[in-house]
Amino acid sequence: MPVSLTTSPHRQLPPVEAQRFRHVLGHVPTAVSVVTATTPEGPVGVTVGSLASVSLEPPLVVFYSGQHSASAAAIVSAGEFCVNVLAQDQGHVCAAFAGRTADRFASGSWDSAADGPPRLDGALAWIECTVEASFPAGDHIAVMGRVHRLAADDCSGPLVFCRGRLLRLEQTRTRDASVLPFDWWTG
Repeated sequence: MPVSLTTSPHRQLPPVEAQRFRHVLGHVPTAVSVVTATTPEGPVGVTVGSLASVSLEPPLVVFYSGQHSASAAAIVSAGEFCVNVLAQDQGHVCAAFAGRTADRFASGSWDSAADGPPRLDGALAWIECTVEASFPAGDHIAVMGRVHRLAADDCSGPLVFCRGRLLRLEQTRTRDASVLPFDWWTG
C-alpha cells in the first residue's frame, strides 16, 4: 500500500501547547542511546532517546535529533553510524554526549576499529548502520539507517528516560510472567 507524505484533511482542532506535549509524552519511557560516527575531524556522537525499528526486510532503524545538531549533521555526512544502547550504569555517558562537552569520548572507553564507527564499551547493545535516508521531522531531523551488524549483552538492563529522569529497569525476582504471543506484530 503506497503511503503519502502529505496530510489528509481533518477537522480543525486546537493546537497542542508545547509544554503540555512535552509533559504528557515524557510519561512514555524510552531507552537512551548514543549515536556515533567517524568523520575526517575525528569521532562524533550524540545522545538520543528516540530510536525505533522501522522494518525487518530490509532491516532499518531510525533515530531523531535536533534539527540544528552539528553532531547529527556530521553523522549523516559520514554515511554510517553506530547506535550504542546504553546500559543502566552509563548515566555519565548519557550526560557527556547530551552536553556540549568538547571531548565527549573522554567519558568512557570505546573501540575505534578501522572497519566501522566507534562502539562505546559497556553498552547494552550496538547497531551499525549505513545512512539510508534523512529528512526533516518538525523541529528534528530523522535519520534512517540500514542495519549491517549488531550485537547485544543480555547481562545488564537498559538506561531508561522517563518523566525527565534517568531510570533503571529492575529485574523481577518473584516468578516468571506468562508471555503472550505477538501474532499481530508479525502479521
